[in-house]
Amino acid sequence: MAGLRMAMGIVSAGTILGVAELVSVPVGGSSAPLDAFGSAVVDNTPQDLREWVIGTFGTNDKLLLFAVMIAVAVGVAAAAGALERRSRPLGSALFVVFGVAGVLAACTRAHATWTSALPTLIGCVCGLVALRFLVRRAESEAVTETDSAAPESARIPRRRFLGGLVAVGTLAVATGAAGRLLAARARDVSGNRAAVRLPVPAEPAAPVPAAVEAVVPGPPPFVTPNSAFYRVDTALTVPQLSTDDWRLRIHGMVDREITLTYADLAARRPIERVLTMTCVSNPVGGNLIGTARWLGYRVADLLAEAGVRPGADMVLSTSIDDFTAGTPLSALTDGRDAMLAIGMNGEPLPIPHGFPARLVVPGLYGYLSATKWVIDLEVTRFDRARGYWVRRGWAVTAPIKTEARIDTPKSAAALAAGPVAVAGIAWAQRRGVTAVEIQIDDGDWKPAQLSQEYSIDTWRQWVYRWDATPGKHTIRARATDATGAVQTAETRDTVPDGASGYPSISVRVG
Repeated sequence: MAGLRMAMGIVSAGTILGVAELVSVPVGGSSAPLDAFGSAVVDNTPQDLREWVIGTFGTNDKLLLFAVMIAVAVGVAAAAGALERRSRPLGSALFVVFGVAGVLAACTRAHATWTSALPTLIGCVCGLVALRFLVRRAESEAVTETDSAAPESARIPRRRFLGGLVAVGTLAVATGAAGRLLAARARDVSGNRAAVRLPVPAEPAAPVPAAVEAVVPGPPPFVTPNSAFYRVDTALTVPQLSTDDWRLRIHGMVDREITLTYADLAARRPIERVLTMTCVSNPVGGNLIGTARWLGYRVADLLAEAGVRPGADMVLSTSIDDFTAGTPLSALTDGRDAMLAIGMNGEPLPIPHGFPARLVVPGLYGYLSATKWVIDLEVTRFDRARGYWVRRGWAVTAPIKTEARIDTPKSAAALAAGPVAVAGIAWAQRRGVTAVEIQIDDGDWKPAQLSQEYSIDTWRQWVYRWDATPGKHTIRARATDATGAVQTAETRDTVPDGASGYPSISVRVG
C-alpha cells in the first residue's frame, strides 16, 4: 500500500500545481507556486552555490532550478501521501505548510497584491480535496497492492481505484498545461516586438573591418549572434513588457522628474555602437561575455533632460521584475557610450535580453550596469541606496578586469606534433588590449599576434603559432592593457568583483 499512498500524494500535489497554474493566468506576475518559490530561491541562494551553478551550467541555470524544484515537490508529495490516513491527516498538514510557504513567496514578490495568494490557496484547497478523496476511497475499498496471483475479486477494487487515480492525475496535468499555455499567450509580446521598426541611427557604428577576426578557426565571431549571446539574470521566467506598456521614470536628485514612453524616444537622437559586455560571474576562461551592435540613446542626454542635482553620485536602475543595479553617475556621464538600448545586432532587443529597453554601459560588469527590462532610473547616492547584488555582498564598484581566454585548442585535446595555432580573445573595456602572451609549461612568455583593434570597448582576438613537441603540455595566456597593467596571476573567485588568474589548458601532443 505504501507505493499507492505515495502515488496519491504525487497526484494530489499535481492537482495543487495544475490548478494554481490555471488560476495564475488572470492574477498574473509570479503568483504560480513554482514561479514564486523559484524566484525566492534565486533571491536567497548562497553566493558560493550560485556561482558554482552558473559556472557549471551557464545559461541553463534556470532549467536546473525548475528540475530541482520538481524533484523536491515529488519527494514532498510522496511523503505526504505516505503519511496520510483517513483518521490521521498528516499528509494534509504537510500540504498546508506548503501552501503557507507558497503564499508567503508569492506575496513578497515585486508588485504583489493580495490576489497573488489566490493561485496557491485555491490550488491547495483542490489538492487537499483530491488527497482526502483518494485516501477515503482507497481505505473504504480496502485497496491493496495485490499481485497477479490474487483472485479477481481482490483485483477489481484496485483497478477501480487506479482508474480514479489516473483520471485525477490526467486532469491535474491537463489543468497545469492549460494554465502555462494560456499564461504564455496572454503575456507574450513577440508580436509587439515583431512590429517594432528601429530608427536609423544618427551616429552609426563604425564598420567592422575583416582584420578584427582571427585568421584561424576557434575564436568566436567578432560580433556575437543574438542566439549565442549569454544570458544571466535573476528572472526565473522572462518578463514580457510591450512597447505600449513600457515607461521609463527618471527621478530622485533631479530638477524635474520625467517619464518617457517608447514613442517619446522617437524625438531623441539614436546612436549605434559595437560594445563588449561581460558578466561578473564569468570564471577565468569562461564564456559569459559577448559583443553586439547596440542601438539606443545616450543615458547622459536623458539625465540632462531631468537635470542632475549636485551631490548625486549614483543612478539606481530598476527592472520590471524589481532587479536593481547601482551605476556610478560618472560612468553614465563621462563621455563613454552608456546607452538605453532598444536594438541588438540590427533587430529589436530579443525578449530575453531586455525588450523593449535595457541599459548598456561599457567598462562595468553587468550586475552594476546592464539592467534589462528597465523601467526606472533614480538619481541618488551610494550612501543612500544599494543595488540587488551589492546588498548580497558584491562590490559597490567593479570595473571589468583585463583578461584573456584560450579558445583553441580545447583542454585535453590530442594534437599532432608540429605547427599548432593557439588562439582566443582578450578584453579590457575602457582601456583596450595592447598585448597577449602565451606560456608553454614553465617556459618564457611569448607574444601572440593580435588582430586589429576595433575599439577600446570591444574584445580583441589573438593567435600564437606554436611548434608543438611530443608530450603533455600546459598552456597559459595573459593580456596587457593600454595602461601597461598585466593580467594578474592571482587566482580569485568571482565574488565580490570578478574572477582573476591565468586561463590554462592541458594538451597532449603525439
